[in-house]
Amino acid sequence: MEPDFLAQRPAPAPRIWPVGALTRAIADALEARFNPVAVRGEVSGFTRAASGHCYFSLKDDSGQLRCAMFRRAAGLLNFTPREGDQVEVRGRVAVYEPRGDLQLVVESMQRAGQGALFEQFLRLKAQLEAEGLFHAERKRPLPPLPRAIGVVTSLGAAALHDVLTALARRVPHIPVVVAPAAVQGAGAPEELRRALSKLYLLAQDGRAPEGDLALDAEAASPSNGAPPIDVILLVRGGGSIEDLWAFNDERLARTIAASPVPLVSGVGHETDFTIADFVADLRAPTPTAAAELVSAPRAQHLGDLQAQAERLARALRRRLDGESQRIDWLASRLSRPSEAVAGERLRLDRQAQRLRHALALRLERERARLAQWQDRLPRQLAPRLAADAVQLARLAERLGAAVARQQTSAHERLERAALRLAALDPQRVLERGYAWLQDAEGRPLTRAAQVRPGQGVAATLADGQIDMTVVRARSR
Repeated sequence: MEPDFLAQRPAPAPRIWPVGALTRAIADALEARFNPVAVRGEVSGFTRAASGHCYFSLKDDSGQLRCAMFRRAAGLLNFTPREGDQVEVRGRVAVYEPRGDLQLVVESMQRAGQGALFEQFLRLKAQLEAEGLFHAERKRPLPPLPRAIGVVTSLGAAALHDVLTALARRVPHIPVVVAPAAVQGAGAPEELRRALSKLYLLAQDGRAPEGDLALDAEAASPSNGAPPIDVILLVRGGGSIEDLWAFNDERLARTIAASPVPLVSGVGHETDFTIADFVADLRAPTPTAAAELVSAPRAQHLGDLQAQAERLARALRRRLDGESQRIDWLASRLSRPSEAVAGERLRLDRQAQRLRHALALRLERERARLAQWQDRLPRQLAPRLAADAVQLARLAERLGAAVARQQTSAHERLERAALRLAALDPQRVLERGYAWLQDAEGRPLTRAAQVRPGQGVAATLADGQIDMTVVRARSR
């Protein structure tokens, strides 16, 4: 049996790598095989460093991957990632060499499914904008002192607590009518539309419809008759684009546009935008801000009333002082009525005398001007009339000579035309010995080839016509 030399040969020693070289080689292999890469997962442990860089992990049921998003890419985010958000990221797989950790360098991020939803959002936004639902001309100002405020949101939402707290603090005297509706889920748009429609009835005639209306105050209960609603708040807290999608419904947008009173949209956070925000008369960054926009504090109104009262009192005092002075002046004049009457009579006499003198002076001047014109007019017109007569005689003489010349010239032209016409008369040509030949149909014969022997022709002479028969035809 031959010895197994291969089995006895020692295995080659593996290459010994420096740690840094190995991590760089692994990073190069990952770069060549995977990058660029897109990953979907759940955000975990999101932090933003003072430098602006963001660090977090993406995970799913079967794995987890560390991620780094540097300041430039983080500055392009249109939302703040939160724990548990489902996101889609694009970037490149890399190795953090100082620790040898595998990480994903994220270059862009969006919420999972946001791409398709955002495209739907943009299409509906463009459609409604083209129809004029976003135009500034249809936006109405908020009432400074609403008789009642309507609120549409979920009864269990934190946004309702924030709104009611703000209204109770600022305007506790104004009734608040809450129309509950779901603010998330497939049925939310229809519930929101029904809730708004109920508030529209209160806005139009103050009637509270039967149903699930919760009223903030005893005085505003349906049994006691609610005052007309002058403004409506449509609110909910923040969330992802999927959470807020009910407020991007087309039918809800048209219901908002049909509101009989100003409507304020306070949906989500300041960075969140929905179709409802664009259609509403005013957008508030938060539900609390929406409540503050429609509720100037009572102290402010009291201060305004106090300022108005002070201005009115000052104006009244000034008016009273002025009228008192006027009464004193009138009283001083009425205390001596005979002197006032005598003074007025003297003034009227002076005015009458001045008027008579002015009329007499004006009449005398006009008479003098009339006499001057009567004297100057004959002297000025006689030379001009004589000159015009001489000129008229000259023009008449020139006109007669011109007419005679025109007649002579026209007679000469007529005679020349008659001579030229006579020279062209065919009768003159026949009188010189020529004849006009034509066949039996009356067609003129100008060539020998037009006739044949035995054919009858007619010859027209100066004094008559001869019928002839062709004996022979010769052509030159």
